[in-house]
Amino acid sequence: MATKPKPGDSVTWSSSQGTVKGKVVKEETSPTQIKGHKVAASKDEPQLIVKSDKTGATAAHKPSALKKTR
Repeated sequence: MATKPKPGDSVTWSSSQGTVKGKVVKEETSPTQIKGHKVAASKDEPQLIVKSDKTGATAAHKPSALKKTR
């Protein structure tokens, strides 16, 4: 089983525009908002905040939605 990405790791994820490359900025373990969208993070189900290399946009994803890259 692959290890969960951590802050600083390069990752890819799927979006409606295709595959996106970026970096994990931080692990969020409490509810928050990004661009007006609720992020339902908790200690039991953390979300990873990622930043797109191409656009600089931030988003939150479950660790299982991210694939570590080299």
